[in-house]
Amino acid sequence: MQVEQISIFIENKSGRLAEVTRVLGSQGINIRALSLADTSDFGILRLIVDKTDQAKKTLKENGFTVSKTEVIAVEVPDQPGGLAGILKVLDDSRVNVEYMYAFVERCGGNAVIIFRFDDLDSAIRVLTTNGVNILPGESVYAM
Repeated sequence: MQVEQISIFIENKSGRLAEVTRVLGSQGINIRALSLADTSDFGILRLIVDKTDQAKKTLKENGFTVSKTEVIAVEVPDQPGGLAGILKVLDDSRVNVEYMYAFVERCGGNAVIIFRFDDLDSAIRVLTTNGVNILPGESVYAM
């Protein structure tokens, strides 16, 4: 049920983001979802790609600091209040969301949101118990 995400530490200067995408593109690695959080000096680029291990290796070989973390991809009703309903289920069970970001594709009539939790196993248990569909990594990488 988990999805592998890579996080890249990049300096906040012209061309670094372009360099990451150039390196990945040159190896035929497709970015499926991304999030960028930055400060005035650096940024953390979080990516879901179709070839996680190859992306991590390639980026390290090109001088980037890269780590891999586990996240989950959740189907969210694509309607007003859809995300609020998912977040209520989590809040009612006291499951903390560390961060989240949208996925580039839809799954049927639903949106896909990537979530990172401080307790991944509890989050999966709460969501599945409440009928929320969690997409397996293989499905996400192939979207």
